[in-house]
Amino acid sequence: MQFKDDFLPCKGAEEKLEEFFGLVTEYNKKVNLTSITERDEFFVKHIWDSLAGQKYFGFGADAAEVGSGGGFPSIPLKICRPDIKFTLIESVNKKCVFLEKAAEELGLENVKVLNLRAEDAGKGSLREKFDVCCARAVARLNTLLEYCAPLVKTGGSFVAYKGIADDEVKEAVHAAAVLGMKLETFERYELPGDMGARSIVVYKKVKPTPAKYPRGQGRERRCPL
Repeated sequence: MQFKDDFLPCKGAEEKLEEFFGLVTEYNKKVNLTSITERDEFFVKHIWDSLAGQKYFGFGADAAEVGSGGGFPSIPLKICRPDIKFTLIESVNKKCVFLEKAAEELGLENVKVLNLRAEDAGKGSLREKFDVCCARAVARLNTLLEYCAPLVKTGGSFVAYKGIADDEVKEAVHAAAVLGMKLETFERYELPGDMGARSIVVYKKVKPTPAKYPRGQGRERRCPL
């Protein structure tokens, strides 16, 4: 898989992406990080897709990722955009171990991994701290907004990587209003090689999120706003 220069602004990025692919596929034998292990499919559906949203991360952004899993989009973004500072929030300890290992072996600086549930992350010192919060393949938008909006500072952004999300965007109108978020961008695009349609949904934080959110105890998923 070849990338255009605007996808790979950092020298040596393509080599590190290859190394990352090797790390994921090796660790995947022990812990389920992805069902996609064929190289070309991996590079399109995970790497290319992760990098498709990099324009929504301002230079030097202090970013959080909720539900990091195998490190998509955070690790490909960090490889290609070393200016971004990342805090990776993941509830499964074995996946946290992988993320720490990947950051260390790839020589990625300013990457912090927290073994923390999404609904707990926005209640403490991380609340309204970040310029950008992102998530990919974690939950429906109305639930994701409740997880992520509390982490974003006023004036910052939430970037959601989704499949076909038209229904979810409509479904999340109420949640966005309650949580202080305003829909800014809904970008649809096709993955290379006819590998499917994707979208990125970007919300702007226009006012502080009310203190009672996230509600916790699983209510974000059971009874979404």
